[in-house]
Amino acid sequence: MASTVSRVFTAFGPPTIEKKSDAIKFGILGAAKIAPLALITPAKSHPEVIVQAVAARDRARAEEFAKKHGIPDVRGSYEEILDDPKIDAVLIPLPNSLHFEWAVRAIRAGKHVLLEKPSTSNANEAEILFNMPELSQPKAPVLLEAFHNRFHPAVHLFRSFIKPADVVHVHTDSMVPWVITAKENIEFNYNLSGGSMMMLGTYNFGLLRMIFNDEPEKCLACDTSIFGDGIHDKCDYAFKAKFRFPNGGIAEAMTSLRGSLLWKPSEARVTTREIVIPDSTLPSTQEKLLTRQVTLHGFIHAFIWHRIDVKDSYVICNKANRQPIKTWVESKSHKAYTYKDAGGEFTSLPGEEWWMSYRYQLEEFVNRVKGRKTQYWVGGEDSFNQMKMIDMAYKKSGLGLRPTSSFR
Repeated sequence: MASTVSRVFTAFGPPTIEKKSDAIKFGILGAAKIAPLALITPAKSHPEVIVQAVAARDRARAEEFAKKHGIPDVRGSYEEILDDPKIDAVLIPLPNSLHFEWAVRAIRAGKHVLLEKPSTSNANEAEILFNMPELSQPKAPVLLEAFHNRFHPAVHLFRSFIKPADVVHVHTDSMVPWVITAKENIEFNYNLSGGSMMMLGTYNFGLLRMIFNDEPEKCLACDTSIFGDGIHDKCDYAFKAKFRFPNGGIAEAMTSLRGSLLWKPSEARVTTREIVIPDSTLPSTQEKLLTRQVTLHGFIHAFIWHRIDVKDSYVICNKANRQPIKTWVESKSHKAYTYKDAGGEFTSLPGEEWWMSYRYQLEEFVNRVKGRKTQYWVGGEDSFNQMKMIDMAYKKSGLGLRPTSSFR
């Protein structure tokens, strides 16, 4: 327990280290609640990142935000940050409906972009954004959809226990207690591209795509819960969706922004098909079969707490009639707060037990900006396919796609 408290305490209050002379200077567009987690806090322990400036629609709010978080400069508008040649990169934590416009503006201004998820309001916007000609030029700006959880070592260790072709079923769920999300919040504003699939369910969808290492063929069902008051009736506060993937596997995603007060960590539970395990000790008339279930508890904020449970169910049976002779179960739990813990291909990657998933993400973002090798990355095609999956679910639900920006 003591180590957990120490790790979480350090994650939210990391050591501040000396910055290099060529550190990337960030500007933040909007004094958003997510900005400290997404950038300000992880930047403290990164020698190549300086949070230099912030702008907000209300300058007084930006000044208060800057004072609270030790940001040197306050600008009067988002444009002033984009026009500043001393700013190298921007974080865009604006409402979903503004992601497309300000990401396009930032790229045209030559800024690297760390873009809060979901990247855009729909797949049409994503296709335009990630295919901007500026992104294919020499020394092009770096654009990353900030799917922080996908950079955490726990997610990659979890995936190492799964062979995508063998997956037959996946269940994912995530929630936040109802006291955190009021009706008036941007989460339930259709014009701001709100909805539980956009705000929280996108984590479920992203992990499903990682588990299958493929894109869904079809959304089989998508049931939503809405307030139905004539104002918020296009925004889901909860949903349950079912998808079919190319290997025939079924994936389910459940999310609620109005969950119970008793918070439950996000969960992903994978069941694989029964496979034959070679065993030379068995007579030729028998065979050993294995069915695996792998569960990742805490897939969104694994840096706070997570656990990976691997449950292997074995059967020895007669080949002729499949009659069981012996059955047993082997279970083991795992954790990985660093890539060294995770093992495999990423063992040599840097990291500390207290690093947030946002810190791991920032490490790779800086590597890409500096022209260094990145071990894991969320590319433009990946982000485009992510929005296609969200669109697929919204179409099936009957609520329709989130509105497209008129900006071009």
